[in-house]
Amino acid sequence: MSTPEQMSERTLTGTGATPRSDVGTVVWYSSTAELPDPDDGTVEPDVERERFTDARETARDELEDERERTAERVGEQEAEVFDAHVQFLEDPQIEDGVESAIEDGLPAEHAVQRAFADPIKQFEGMDGRMAERADDLRDVRDRLVRLLIDGEHVDLGGLPEGTVVLAERLTPSDTAQLDPECVAGFATVTGGRTSHAAIFARSLALPAVVGIGEELHNIAADATVVVDGEAGELVVEPSEERRESARATREVEVREEPVTTADGTEIEIAANVGQPAELEGTKAQGADGIGLYRTEFLFLDREQAPDENEQYETYTEALETFPDGRVVVRTLDIGGDKPIPYLDLPEEENPFLGERGIRRSLGPDADLFETQLRALFRAAANGEGQLSIMFPVVATPEELSAALETVSTVAQALEEEGIDYAVPELGVMIETPGAVFAAPELAEQVDFLSIGTNDLTQYVMAAARENERVADLRDPRRPAVLRAISRTIEAAHENDAWVGMCGEMAGNPELTELLVGLGLDELSMSAVTVPDVKAAVQSIDTDAAAEHASRALEATTREHVIDRIQRNNANQ
Repeated sequence: MSTPEQMSERTLTGTGATPRSDVGTVVWYSSTAELPDPDDGTVEPDVERERFTDARETARDELEDERERTAERVGEQEAEVFDAHVQFLEDPQIEDGVESAIEDGLPAEHAVQRAFADPIKQFEGMDGRMAERADDLRDVRDRLVRLLIDGEHVDLGGLPEGTVVLAERLTPSDTAQLDPECVAGFATVTGGRTSHAAIFARSLALPAVVGIGEELHNIAADATVVVDGEAGELVVEPSEERRESARATREVEVREEPVTTADGTEIEIAANVGQPAELEGTKAQGADGIGLYRTEFLFLDREQAPDENEQYETYTEALETFPDGRVVVRTLDIGGDKPIPYLDLPEEENPFLGERGIRRSLGPDADLFETQLRALFRAAANGEGQLSIMFPVVATPEELSAALETVSTVAQALEEEGIDYAVPELGVMIETPGAVFAAPELAEQVDFLSIGTNDLTQYVMAAARENERVADLRDPRRPAVLRAISRTIEAAHENDAWVGMCGEMAGNPELTELLVGLGLDELSMSAVTVPDVKAAVQSIDTDAAAEHASRALEATTREHVIDRIQRNNANQ
């Protein structure tokens, strides 16, 4: 890393992760320790094994403390990442690797580095979110090395007020520790808008700019910076005017009531959630309801699946939180990057193109699927609000037909048992090119379609979500992606189905007019972006928005799309 130097005001650009800004003082964070070459012939294996055992016990204690603190400060879902770290810490393969390296004459800290090298490389070579497991392994490795060399530990949960964290990268466990009451924001060399660090930042309402590049290393510790998560800018040694402007954006107006465009078209603005702990915070941001309830988080990090009653209570709680709104529950999207220890999940070369979502629900997880539907049907009959169910990773009309047959079977069973139930409106997530081309046939069978732009973009452009080498391709403003979205919306409306969007694209206020112009009826996003999107909706004229969308669809390159969006926004 080059030696950072204090500079006069200058602006670095990256990807804004959260539409918030703040000003603070730089603290550099790195979890990686540099080790000198080991001395030959000085290692006593018994001593090194004991050092490793002691470090592992201390690491386990640290992880348990950090999990508890994160669960209280951020939420149970975010805290679960520490459970995965404990599993890696106790992995027999890792332990055997350390033992072997010590026997070969390496000190414990070097043995740890060698033992983790191959597993990290294996995960780095995978696609999508599985690559994030490499960061989890780095976390555990670096924690052990730090303890073994008595290195300095930067407590991300105990930073002074007004801190801006700069780092090469921040893993989910790093980001989960950040206290929004003290941390003014963060910026990273790597990362994109759909990375977990960026998603965590939005859940914390924390200003963040990711993917700035190597230039970030030139910023000195203790420098004053503005983190502008809306513009995607990091301003070094900003003027007093810029500092005041950044502080002023911290307060946002929350609109609790549904909003309409300037000419009276109502657009539903919902939020994405993964667990009950997020419900109240989502409502506090003014969300009309839930546009994506990721139910797989109910099944993770436990020894057995939640039973029907536990699921029923969870879904009922969501409905009671939004008695006047809609709660869209996605059925199990197990597979891909969501391993579950009590299920026999196959080891697939490319799990994101393998057996996941509805494919498992109609196959090896059929019993779980039926239990989940029973709980949902009971909640639909007894809970407040409007429940909707959507099926993930549907690629063919045949898969949807099979899912609907299961719906009928479950409803008949509840009827015969004399249990109150209701079959709510049903929908399909559109996240594969196959689903886009089959959208007319899919929409004909259901009440709604919901476009998951994170996966749809990576599949349309063949660009994995966490692969920085293809980040430029992974942009929903690509003409091919916009045309896929438009085709889906047209298919839905032609078949009297409403259509929503639940990917990260939906939460970008700069794209709200474009999305309304394309004809979306609902937008669902991270809760922190709800106020800004609602404000954007209220200023839109739908006829003008439709013309804007038409011009964007005519563009032949990403640059042309961006230029037309920027010109349109500048004229508002």
